[in-house]
Amino acid sequence: MDLPEGFHTSTFSQTLGCRIIKVGDGTARVALALQPHLHNRAGQLHGGAIFSMVDIAMGLACSSSHGFEQRSVTLECKINYLRGVADGEVECQARVIHAGRRTLVVEADVLQGDKLVAKAQGTFACV
Repeated sequence: MDLPEGFHTSTFSQTLGCRIIKVGDGTARVALALQPHLHNRAGQLHGGAIFSMVDIAMGLACSSSHGFEQRSVTLECKINYLRGVADGEVECQARVIHAGRRTLVVEADVLQGDKLVAKAQGTFACV
C-alpha cells in the first residue's frame, strides 16, 4: 500500500482495530475484525463501530482524492444497516463520487464476504 511519507492512522482507528487495506485515487478499503469489546448487547458488531469504520474509510478516500496535505471533515453522513454481524471481519469500501473545491460526496459499502452489511453516503468539507 502506497501512503504518503509521514502518514499514520489515528489513535481512534487503532483503538477501534481498523486495518487499512488500500488507499488511493479517491477510494479506500478498511477492515475491522469483530472483537469482544465491539459487541452490542446482542453479541453482534455494534452499529457505532461500523459507523466509525465507515467514517474513517470515507475520510481516507477524501484525502486520497484531494491530497493528504488538505484536511477534510465530515459534514453529514447517513447509513443503512442491512444485516447483523456475529463473527469474522467486515470491510468498508469507500469512494468519492463528487470532488468539488469545497465539498466532497462519498459513498461506502460495508461487506462481510459478498454480503452487504451496510450502505452509507456522506458529505465532507475541505478545510
